[in-house]
Amino acid sequence: MALSDLLYPDNPKRKQELINLHQELLDCMSTNFHATNELVGVLNKHLGCTITPIEMRESSTVKENCEIIIQVMSEIQHQVQKIDSDMKEKLEPVLYQKLYDIKEPELEKIAIAQRVFSIILGEATSTAAMVAIKLLGSNFLTLTVSKLIGLLAAIGASVLGGVSITIIGLGLEMILHAILGAVERSQLLTAVKSYEKHLAEFKAASEKYQRAIHEVTSSVRQQVQ
Repeated sequence: MALSDLLYPDNPKRKQELINLHQELLDCMSTNFHATNELVGVLNKHLGCTITPIEMRESSTVKENCEIIIQVMSEIQHQVQKIDSDMKEKLEPVLYQKLYDIKEPELEKIAIAQRVFSIILGEATSTAAMVAIKLLGSNFLTLTVSKLIGLLAAIGASVLGGVSITIIGLGLEMILHAILGAVERSQLLTAVKSYEKHLAEFKAASEKYQRAIHEVTSSVRQQVQ
C-alpha cells in the first residue's frame, strides 16, 4: 500500500485537489513570466532600459521562481518611477499635471512626453512617449504590480513555496513528502485551503497584470505598423 494511502486513507479527493491547484499555479506563473518578458522587450527597445528577460527554472522551487519574477517586476517599477521623476523634473508643473489628467487627449500627453524623451534619449519616437503614457496613466504601477508582488511573496512563503515546480511529474508520494513531511491529515487540509485562497487572488491579479501589459504591447504594434 502507498504511503499516502496509509496516511490519508479518507482523503483522496483533497490530495488530487492539491495536485490540480499546484498545476494551476504553475500555468499562471508561466503566463506571467511570458507577459513580463513582453513588457521588458518593449521597455528595452523603446525606452532605453536594460532589463534582463527571465525564465522559469524547472529545477527550482515555487518560492525561488516567485523571487525571480518579483525581482524583475521591482525593476520595472523602478523604471516607471524614474520616468515619472524625469517628467516631473523637466516639465513645467502645468504640463506635468496634464499627463495625469483623464480629460486630456492622449495624443497631447504623448506629445508632451516626447519632448522629455528627446532630451533624455537624444532622440525619441512617438512610440516611446506612448509607452510611457500608457504606464504612467494607468494603475499598472500603483496597484497592479504592487498587488502581484505581494501575492507572489505570500505564495513563496506558504507551505507549498518550497516545492519544486517539476515535482508534479514525480507523483503524489513525492508531493506529499515535499509539502508535509508529517503524518497529520489536518496539515493537508490546511495546505489545500491556503493554496485555494492564494491561487484565487493570484489568478485575479495576474489577469489584470496581463491585460495591462497587453494594452501596452498592442498599442506598440499598432504604432509601428
